[in-house]
Amino acid sequence: MKGCLCIHGFTGEPWEVEPIAESLRKQKDWLVYAPTLPGHGPNGDLRQVTYQEWLYMVEVATEELLNRCDEVYVIGFSMGGLLACYIAAKYPIKKLVLLNAAAYYLNPSMLMDSIKEMVHTQITGESSPDQMVDLYRYKVIHTPMHALRQFMTAVKKIRPYIRHVTTPVLIIQGERDALVPRRSSEFLFKNIAAEEKHIYYLKDGRHMICHGFEQSQLLGYIHDFFMEAQDREDVLDEVSST
Repeated sequence: MKGCLCIHGFTGEPWEVEPIAESLRKQKDWLVYAPTLPGHGPNGDLRQVTYQEWLYMVEVATEELLNRCDEVYVIGFSMGGLLACYIAAKYPIKKLVLLNAAAYYLNPSMLMDSIKEMVHTQITGESSPDQMVDLYRYKVIHTPMHALRQFMTAVKKIRPYIRHVTTPVLIIQGERDALVPRRSSEFLFKNIAAEEKHIYYLKDGRHMICHGFEQSQLLGYIHDFFMEAQDREDVLDEVSST
C-alpha cells in the first residue's frame, strides 16, 4: 500500500489540498491523510497554538503512515510545504511535492494589486472573481499576532532542514501567488539536496493553487511524478475525468 500525507497551509484547512487528496483516494491501494493542523479549522484557536504542535502532528501522521504503508509520499501547500520539508529531512519519504511552499512569504507587487482590488470593491461594491480579496480581508481581521509570530518562527526554524532533503521533489509555484513569491520556489529548488528535482510554474496560478483554473495540469504533474511509468496512462485518464 502507498500512503500520502497532504498538509494544508497557515490559517487554512484540509480543503486547500482536497482535490489532490481525493484524486489519490480514487487510485487502488492508496491511504491518504489530510489532517487539520492544531489551532486550525472551525473549532481551532490560533491564539494559543505553537509551531511545535504543528510539527508534532505531522510527525505523528507520518509515523503512522510509515507503519501502515510500504511507501509514503508527502504533499505540502504554503506553510505545509515547509512542514513537508521538515518531514522529508527526518523520515524515509519516497517523494515530496511542494505547492507554493512558503520558504519566503508575501509577494509585494501582487499584494499591492490585491489591496487595490479590495479598495475598489469597498468603493464600488463591485468585485472581480479574485479569491485573494476575501483571503486578505480574512487574514487581516482574524489572524492573531501570536499565530503570525509562530508561523514566522516555523519558517525560520525549518529553513535549515531544506539542505538535508534528499527525497525526489516536485515544486509547483503559481506565478500570480500574492502570498508566496517566486523566489521561494527558486530558493527551494536551489537548496534542496535531492538529485532528482523538478520545478513547474503555473502562469495563472494564485495562492489557492489546487483550486485554480489550472487544476487539471497541477494534478497531472503530481500524478505523473508519483506513479511508475506503466501506471501513468491510466492515472492521467482518471485525473482528466475529475
